[in-house]
Amino acid sequence: MSEVLRKASVIRVPAASTLGRAALALRHAVFVVEQGVPADEEVDEYDPAATHFVAIHEGEVVGTLRVVLLPEHAKIGRVAVRQDRRGSGIARQMLTAAMAHCRALGVERFFLAAQIDKLGLYEKLGFTAFGPQFMDAGIPHLAMKTY
Repeated sequence: MSEVLRKASVIRVPAASTLGRAALALRHAVFVVEQGVPADEEVDEYDPAATHFVAIHEGEVVGTLRVVLLPEHAKIGRVAVRQDRRGSGIARQMLTAAMAHCRALGVERFFLAAQIDKLGLYEKLGFTAFGPQFMDAGIPHLAMKTY
């Protein structure tokens, strides 16, 4: 187990909190700056009501994701890990925590749209790809589900 994984804490945070704003800043750095996603597409109408999670390591937000609870499933999205922490298990730790939180609420069905190069991560957590490949913000994706 990596040092970062052992020491990271994953917590739920309100979108409008200081940690919520740090999560949005990380998402901006990853999606807008690194990946070229248009800024007006990165933040959307789901953010205010979504359940946001952050991974904190040594007092810094190093990862984030959000969960949107829909009638048919929990939709996981905006999974982002700071560039210098990628490959350390942060994304998996956040996904595991978010799914456990949803399961505690009685949600057993999960959906996400995965960037093609991230499929392996989600498959290890029980997700299965389905449907045709599609472009989202200029990046190839596949839909994935756990049901």
